[in-house]
Amino acid sequence: MKILIYITLLFLSFTGLKAQQSTVPSMKYEELEKRIQQEGDKFLVVNFWSTTCAPCVKELPHFMEVNSHYKGNPKFKMLLISLDRLVDKERVVKFIKNKNLTAEVILLDDIKRMNTWIPKFEKDWDGNIPVTLFYKNGEKVHFNDGEMSKEELETTITKYLP
Repeated sequence: MKILIYITLLFLSFTGLKAQQSTVPSMKYEELEKRIQQEGDKFLVVNFWSTTCAPCVKELPHFMEVNSHYKGNPKFKMLLISLDRLVDKERVVKFIKNKNLTAEVILLDDIKRMNTWIPKFEKDWDGNIPVTLFYKNGEKVHFNDGEMSKEELETTITKYLP
């Protein structure tokens, strides 16, 4: 009987885990800013992208390879910030599954105020995507405007990651 209960609990925990992975949290700029600050003791890669942006989609496999490489490093974290509309959230969830995105994805539901929050992330950011920001100990150390190759991504990370 104990084995049956254990198997049932194990099954339920796996189905709950799968449900968590198939959802995408949405947040406003202020929440995202707090989230970035919460990761202050890590080297943080923050990529802004969209499912409708061809260069974004093209570079994501490079980001996943690099994310897999650093997966075991407790000082490394990657966040993929989707700029898709909130009404397209289901499309984002399907995209994550289809592309097997392993990094944490957040939907930034704050497009109407983008002219306010974009310069807070980077004064030189003109609003185009993809864009990648790199933070070390809570401080921005690098800004990349445009698509990144795997080599560019690795070079930037190895320059700053202890």
